[in-house]
Amino acid sequence: MGSLKKLPANDRLASVVISNLSPVVEGGRYPAKRVENEPVTVEADIFKDGHDVIVAVAEWRRQGAPTWNEVSMSALDNDRWNTTLVFSEIGLYEIVVTAWADDFLTWLHDFERRLTGDQEDFSTEIEEGRVILNSAAIRAAGGKSHDDAETIEDLTTKLMGTDPRAVPSLVKHPEVLALLARWPDRSLATTSEELIQLVVETKQSAFSAWYEFFPRSAGGIEGKHSTFRDCLPRIEDAKAMGFDVIYFPPIHPIGVSHRKGKNNTVTCEAGDVGSPWAIGNENGGHRSVEPALGTLDDFVRLLQEARKMDMEIAIDFAINCSPDHPYVEDHPEWFYHRPDGSIKYAENPPKKYQDIYPLNFHCDEWRDLWRELCEVVLFWVEKGVRIFRVDNPHTKPVAFWEWLIAEVHAVDPTVIFLSEAFTRPKMMQTLAKAGFTQSYTYFTWRESRTELIDYVTELTKGEMRDYYRANFWPNTPDILPFHLQDAPPSAFKIRAVLAATLSSSWGIYSGYELCENKALPGREEYLDSEKYQLTTRDWDKPGNIKPFLTRVNRARKTNTALQSYANIEFIPCDNDQMIAFYKWSDDHSNLILVVINLDPYVKHETNLHLPLAAMGIEEGSAFTVRDLIYEESYTWRESTNFVSLDPRTKPVHLFCVEKS
Repeated sequence: MGSLKKLPANDRLASVVISNLSPVVEGGRYPAKRVENEPVTVEADIFKDGHDVIVAVAEWRRQGAPTWNEVSMSALDNDRWNTTLVFSEIGLYEIVVTAWADDFLTWLHDFERRLTGDQEDFSTEIEEGRVILNSAAIRAAGGKSHDDAETIEDLTTKLMGTDPRAVPSLVKHPEVLALLARWPDRSLATTSEELIQLVVETKQSAFSAWYEFFPRSAGGIEGKHSTFRDCLPRIEDAKAMGFDVIYFPPIHPIGVSHRKGKNNTVTCEAGDVGSPWAIGNENGGHRSVEPALGTLDDFVRLLQEARKMDMEIAIDFAINCSPDHPYVEDHPEWFYHRPDGSIKYAENPPKKYQDIYPLNFHCDEWRDLWRELCEVVLFWVEKGVRIFRVDNPHTKPVAFWEWLIAEVHAVDPTVIFLSEAFTRPKMMQTLAKAGFTQSYTYFTWRESRTELIDYVTELTKGEMRDYYRANFWPNTPDILPFHLQDAPPSAFKIRAVLAATLSSSWGIYSGYELCENKALPGREEYLDSEKYQLTTRDWDKPGNIKPFLTRVNRARKTNTALQSYANIEFIPCDNDQMIAFYKWSDDHSNLILVVINLDPYVKHETNLHLPLAAMGIEEGSAFTVRDLIYEESYTWRESTNFVSLDPRTKPVHLFCVEKS
């Protein structure tokens, strides 16, 4: 015979198999994400040889804490176990699963099975039970719980004189089971090798309503460059509409060399203000503000005034340098160079950006460059900025973002990063895994019911749910989608409600509330784009949809069902021009039903087929659906209900479901 391989030292201990933990992102390489007080369901496959009764717990701690906490897990089907954890403090948590064969519960299970047969003598089995109880009493005494030890010893004595058929009623009392569960024999317990990492973030990380405007056009007055001091009325107006995050495009000095003119022309005229994404001139770079907007103190003062209104100001972290940026003279080694030694400008063929020099993240002095950019972010954090919208992060190394975000969170874990990456799906997903709090999406181009259902299901029901938080935008300064071009107000209402209810975070670029819809012919870009010029606006222009947006955002803030990210189920309806879904609060006390006509031009009707049982509604009972936008109520009694929506008057229903 060949020689036997050496047995593993811990082979005897690994009797319980624990595998397939969830939620795990890339085998634990990245943490799963939740927000404070949001339930997280921990699951694992747990089983062992034989027929022992298994007990399992999820153990958790704040990363670096000396002690672990634990909560019991419950068995589901097919050896799947789960439990729910809720964390009220932000931070990084570690979770493992531990399981063991419980000697007492296994003995009790076997004892009850023996009672169903023809066995008459149970003295041996009772003695085995007493041995198990005695061991538990010893463990309790060793744990300094003398009251528990005495109670278990009393139970051991009682067991000796008890009729076998009375044994289950003696030991299955809930208080007895709870007592023995405190002192199990865990000497052969198995703990999962796999570790769940979970980052718990602020509620605003998953629930927010963004409003983007250019500070330089805040006043909307023709030919007048606005300042930070002129922005307060805009912020107040956004707050009145129910938005809570103001997003500013870059506020830094704008380059002069190769400054872009109106509509992105390569030559500018006198007075052209240029693109704020071409950062840097003689007045400074990423730590400075455009003098035409005011001073750094003016910005900090505006930030403080906004916060008094419970509003946050997000700024754009755009790693772009104009040819006039101080980095060009001070650190030319940080840029790409042509063979003749000159610095290369940015290109995305056939597009050329002569007003921007991209930085080389793999240059010889990359460490200095990375540190400098991190210090730029921390500079603004020190000034009070808590939210950054990051421009084109997919054009920089993922490793850079993973490092930078970790460095910033080590200083302030409440800082939020929004990834503006409209690119390949896997890059967008990896950026989210690497630390971005929220992410832009393809929602802007999802139009049909099938497209919307498939996309939202991918985001909220698949593996992306654990690391990717979608922020839905119907428009941006870069994107006026074809379905909004020359479209009626109903189209803007429909897309707003879709964005605001399909996801818990959404945003609009200013002008949306005015239904601005003029595009460059054949392109998804605004005519006379605000990116390159001052824009004149009447912020209360007749025909605006500000009251509508206000009611939508009010519904979000007063209904917790609309504040969670992944709690969504779609409802079958007979007309493919209609979409319906419902959302619910964690405690199921709040139920919202949304029905939307996707056609902004034509009235549509449909039957909805409500899953009453899943919605917690008793079959046959009456329930009321109250429209939170149009303040109408209907009483329904059946699972099938008729809905008619005319986009000219009422394109959507946003119902609060009130059960009898």
